[in-house]
Amino acid sequence: MKQNRRAGWFVFATLIVCAILGGLYGPQVEANTANDNDSSFQASLREFTNVYGKVQENYATPVDPNKAIYGPTNSNFVGAIPGMLRTLDPHSNFFDPRAFAMLREDQEGRYFGVGMSIQSRPGKMGKLVTFVVAPIPGSPAFKAGLRPGDVIEEINGKSAVGLDSSLNEQTDKVAKLLKGPRGTIVHVVVRRDGATKPLSFTITRGEITQPSVDDVFMVKPHVGYIHISRFNETTNTELTQALKKLDAEHMDGLILDLRDNPGGLLQEAVEVSDHFLKKGQLIVYHYGRSSPEKRYYATHGDKGNRYPIVILINRMTASAAEIVTGALQDHDRALVMGETSFGKGLVQTVYPLSDDTGLALTTARYYTPSGRLIQRNYNTVSLYDYYYRPEGTPEPHTEVRLTDGGRKVYGGGGITPDVKVPPQKLNDTQQTLVQNGAFYTFAQNYLAEHKTIPEDFQVTDNVLAEFTQFLTKQKIPVSSADLQKNLDFVELHIRESLVRDIYGTNVAYRIAIENDPLVADAVNHLPEAQQLLVNVQKYMAARETK
Repeated sequence: MKQNRRAGWFVFATLIVCAILGGLYGPQVEANTANDNDSSFQASLREFTNVYGKVQENYATPVDPNKAIYGPTNSNFVGAIPGMLRTLDPHSNFFDPRAFAMLREDQEGRYFGVGMSIQSRPGKMGKLVTFVVAPIPGSPAFKAGLRPGDVIEEINGKSAVGLDSSLNEQTDKVAKLLKGPRGTIVHVVVRRDGATKPLSFTITRGEITQPSVDDVFMVKPHVGYIHISRFNETTNTELTQALKKLDAEHMDGLILDLRDNPGGLLQEAVEVSDHFLKKGQLIVYHYGRSSPEKRYYATHGDKGNRYPIVILINRMTASAAEIVTGALQDHDRALVMGETSFGKGLVQTVYPLSDDTGLALTTARYYTPSGRLIQRNYNTVSLYDYYYRPEGTPEPHTEVRLTDGGRKVYGGGGITPDVKVPPQKLNDTQQTLVQNGAFYTFAQNYLAEHKTIPEDFQVTDNVLAEFTQFLTKQKIPVSSADLQKNLDFVELHIRESLVRDIYGTNVAYRIAIENDPLVADAVNHLPEAQQLLVNVQKYMAARETK
């Protein structure tokens, strides 16, 4: 019975998608079907219609088309269209109105509201509560004084507790109450650890920008550091400003951090790459069955700024971030360090549909300048293993190409770094502290008593003594001896957590970067990155003389 129902909904989904695409993009569909067996296609449509009719007439309970198409709310089941698209590849997807709105916000990098990330969790009496994860630095929420860990109890006089039975739905409903037109007022009441009574905040909503180039500074004298978190509509503009700032400080080398960057807009990746390559160099090209080949070249170029670059990547560096990495690696413009990247070489075109929904459909594959397709295999692994590749999974290098300087680079399983650096693993004590949220909760308790700290706060013996007492009170099984063995780790994370609560995530992140061993290692590898530039010139000159 279950198999019959699933088959019925799969057919129904196919029919619906055909109808949508046929209605909105008729000429494209007609052009494709003209090459197929028309009679077979028409027979399939008749069968789809027949199955849909049987379902509507005979299913045990009335069928809600919205649930059947989009997927039921508060459920792990997917709707018919998302289910069908999952059979194509992991990245073709259907966006319901909520998901499509979030996609557009992410692409635009802005929205109107108070500016803080929130999350829901079970509270007392089984009701869901929503708490502040972190206010965005400089946002109305940040300026008003909201802090990580604040539990939102009321918004404009209405209870914000137990709005829904689903964590995601609860978070969405609170977020909608906080968002609104620029210049409007929202009254928020929160409960804060250490406060004797609820705290009230009156916040004026504003335009919330989410920068994609979210950290820019000199990590060492004359060595710039830039972190790009995603590729949205403002990334190239932000990078242009970042490079001007670093150039004004006489930058002689650059660490470009693309770790945990999930990608984003192709055009922004092209424009970012353009800053670092010579005018006319190929950046990326793509083509698909119904998508003619298109090549993207550097149109402005680096204007002679040939300082060495080290790019940092990890297993969550994907898509547009891999386009930038692949282009600079293939042209020997940058040395790549870290872990093998995610391996997403598929291009999605987003089609807006009716009712504020959207369809992200894979229409092409992209290739690095040397001809590498870096897409990982998704046909023989589960969706979970595809996205969260287990450690120790071999890298399926299915092809070998050469860089401009004659070095071997590999495709088929993500971008392999020139210098492999495995991620740091936490020891047992460190895992215990992190998993129990020790630093996060201690920061709330400490600031409830001490109220504030200086931005250059340092962990003293007195602070460590308070932290030890806190662990005992919370029954977190970490001894004083364990703390001493992990003193650097403990002091760094206490400092980060306290600074984050008072001065924001950007200040705390800079502390983390200044103490990041991989960043320090990258600085030491800048001479090797400089040598790549020398070697490629010699290699190209030698080839021209043959």
